[in-house]
Amino acid sequence: MSDWYKLKDSEAVRQLESDVEFGLSTEEALQRLEEYGPNELIERGVKNPWRILWEQVTAIMVLILIAAAIVSLILGEPLDAAVIMIIVVLNAILGFTQENRAEQAIAALKKLAVPTVKVRRDGQIVEISSRELVPGDIMLLEVGNKVSADGRLLQSINLQIEEAALTGESHPVYKSAEELPGKDLPLGDRFNMVHMGTVVTYGRGTAIVTSTGMNTELGGIADMLQTVEREPTPLQRRLDQLGKILAVATLVIIIIVVGLGLLRGEDWRTMLLTGISMAVAAIPEGLPAVVTITLALGSRRMLKRNALIRKLPAVETLGSVTVICSDKTGTLTENRMKVTVLDVVGETFDVSTSVERASAMLIDDTERDDDERPERNLALLLRAAALCNDAILQESPNGTGELVAVGDPTEGALVLAAAQFGLNKESLDAEWPRIAEAPFTSERKRMTTIHDAGAHSNDHWPWSQAPYVAFAKGAVDSLLEVANDVWVGDRTVPMKSDMLERINNANARLAEKGQRVLGVAFRPLNNLPAATHEEEIESDLIFIGLIGMLDPPRPEVKEAVATSKLAGIRPIMITGDHPLTAQHIASELDISLNGQAITGGELSEMQPESLRQRVERVDVFARVSPEHKLNIVEALQDNRQVVAMTGDGVNDAPALKKADIGVAMGITGTDVSKEAADMVLLDDNFATIVAAIEEGRVIYDNIRKFIKYILSSNTGEILVMLIAPFLGMPLPLLPLQILWINLVTDGLPGLALAVEPAEKGTMKRPPYEPGESVLSRGAGRQIIWIGSLMGFVSLGVGFRAWLVDSDGAWQTMIFTTLTLAQMGNALAIRSNRDSLFKIGFRSNMSMLWAVLLTFVLQLAVIYVPLLQDVFNTKPLSAMELVISLVLSTIVFWAVEMEKWIVRRRISKEAKL
Repeated sequence: MSDWYKLKDSEAVRQLESDVEFGLSTEEALQRLEEYGPNELIERGVKNPWRILWEQVTAIMVLILIAAAIVSLILGEPLDAAVIMIIVVLNAILGFTQENRAEQAIAALKKLAVPTVKVRRDGQIVEISSRELVPGDIMLLEVGNKVSADGRLLQSINLQIEEAALTGESHPVYKSAEELPGKDLPLGDRFNMVHMGTVVTYGRGTAIVTSTGMNTELGGIADMLQTVEREPTPLQRRLDQLGKILAVATLVIIIIVVGLGLLRGEDWRTMLLTGISMAVAAIPEGLPAVVTITLALGSRRMLKRNALIRKLPAVETLGSVTVICSDKTGTLTENRMKVTVLDVVGETFDVSTSVERASAMLIDDTERDDDERPERNLALLLRAAALCNDAILQESPNGTGELVAVGDPTEGALVLAAAQFGLNKESLDAEWPRIAEAPFTSERKRMTTIHDAGAHSNDHWPWSQAPYVAFAKGAVDSLLEVANDVWVGDRTVPMKSDMLERINNANARLAEKGQRVLGVAFRPLNNLPAATHEEEIESDLIFIGLIGMLDPPRPEVKEAVATSKLAGIRPIMITGDHPLTAQHIASELDISLNGQAITGGELSEMQPESLRQRVERVDVFARVSPEHKLNIVEALQDNRQVVAMTGDGVNDAPALKKADIGVAMGITGTDVSKEAADMVLLDDNFATIVAAIEEGRVIYDNIRKFIKYILSSNTGEILVMLIAPFLGMPLPLLPLQILWINLVTDGLPGLALAVEPAEKGTMKRPPYEPGESVLSRGAGRQIIWIGSLMGFVSLGVGFRAWLVDSDGAWQTMIFTTLTLAQMGNALAIRSNRDSLFKIGFRSNMSMLWAVLLTFVLQLAVIYVPLLQDVFNTKPLSAMELVISLVLSTIVFWAVEMEKWIVRRRISKEAKL
């Protein structure tokens, strides 16, 4: 059914067999999930296994090998043709396994990245994955939510939704729950409907889900899409460019080798296959697949540390981060707000030490005498804070009977505090029904609700003569801008300078102690103003008092801050809180040691050049709006910093997109912020960002190790083939031998490097430049000298044996020495600085097993008769095998010696 907008809301609920207050039962929801399937769009851009396999067998290098097999068959070499095809199949299987595993890992990460949604199930408000939504679910909509399914509105309170994804209309649309007249209304005019993929920008509402997945309006659009091509990551693009350079260089070398061979009278058929084999050996065609699997596996490791990577390129960038711009609440602190202080007209009430006495006073405050007016004012303060509040209380699901708050942590702390004193949120809402509101915005820094006060017209409350009352809460300085009076005892007094000074001093005193301070105000209303006119509602307010809350720093963050500084990464706090509160927490965590802070007001007046200078010295930004975050990111990037920025609100999206790494909050973050981010913190913890940066560095280091390993190995192979003819030797390696070396050494040992653990000191060095070449920092030099040594040692072993017995096993000795030398290189290259004996053979069991398996396979090629015939090898004597084995370790010891020299130089420099 596509015309739900024509029905009354009650009729829509009846047809969907649901209940507004109870929602669906768990059993019914599971049945409908079985019937309708998961609430997700079918993504056609994901490669299926058949497409991956097809790409493997149609790669240019594989086609060259297939052509070589066909040529061998035509030339009467069926054995060579068969073995080449076996190599093709094995390479295809390896490549398929790598890429398919990466696809599965990426798909799993995407499923974890889906937004959550609040629904009513079994009479309770619960938060579920949007994939579990079914028709008939009662869905709650709040500012910042990305609407997860199509639905018919049941309640709309100032609800505005941005529907550009569907209609192209950039301005938010006001929504209503009323039945709409007319037939065949265009999508943009269906004001009582909400649609998947749109965004709540204002107000709140409730809707019943009418369609999910591909049956939604967005699903209809998705169904028309054909394919979505995935863009390669920046690192993959750099590697592709490297591959092209290598291809040209290799082509030149192959022409030289083949030409020299033909001039020396070698069989042209053998030389043709040799040239093709050298091309495959020299070009690291498997590198992009290894990079993809390395990034995907790294993303899985990060997930175990509560960092969900939404975009694979973020893994590369993480290793280069120089600045972390972090929010305070929930990220640096525990996000466990607890009301500790109530302050009315300068009289401070310590909640934590006097709950029982205060509770007795506040419950029966209607009977108190005038000399107990402070307690009466406290009752007014708590009632206002609980009513101007979207959080709700419900029993903890752990069965303890404990009340827990569902909603914003700050609002939850207020309703829990009121409940401590016997002021139940549900009862208060029933006594003073909310009829309109002006939701919180980061620009106004306050929220206001309007309530029906008619039932209390004869009570003692200060609004008893008015039919309506407005309650407001928010930042103290924000409320003071719109408050003209203060409630003292049982009367209103003007907000004179002495009273204003008293309130500001109390605010500053609490903020200096790390408290988050909220102001609360009210205003009796004789007429009901339009809910959308905040200026009319939020004027002439009467200030009641202050509420101080404590959100202590997370215990692990101080160590994480120290780790980030040691790694050359500068932490910056950006918060909407009071500057004194921010400075207190920043000082406690050692983020800021100079006591400087910049406020949002100062940022607004600052010129870009001035801001670029100040951001280099100031580590705390307070009272900032999301727009200011964008300015800070741009200023840092102008200073050549690589910025990670956290955010959780709708308006944080521009800053998250602009930052090099956008980090959204998984718990408190809106769906919009998560969509804009590269990474989501599942625990909203600053320490998780630092852990993710460490993982990013490890992943990039491992990719560079693999590149050094594979290119130095290929260099050795090419030098053997290039120099042998100048020594008057026959072909030192046959085509199938080169293909074998390429298969066994580039395969398992290469992949084992992808899971190499972090090196010591990974977080004790400055970040790398993000645009640096993969061959920078000496990698190119190492590739040349290690490859050259490998080639000369292998060729030297064979040349000596060839001089002694040109018809003997000299070729097999070159073959074996070169293969085993690459295994030594793989073991030594595991660490850039530390000795293998220090990090231990067992610290990467995958590498140990890969080397042992390669060694066993090489022995099989030498000594199994069937394989001898295939690879044209001869069994080595014990002495020949020992010579090949011992001399192959020269590469290992040489790399270890280079690392020892580096360690010694660093040690000397440290003593200076």
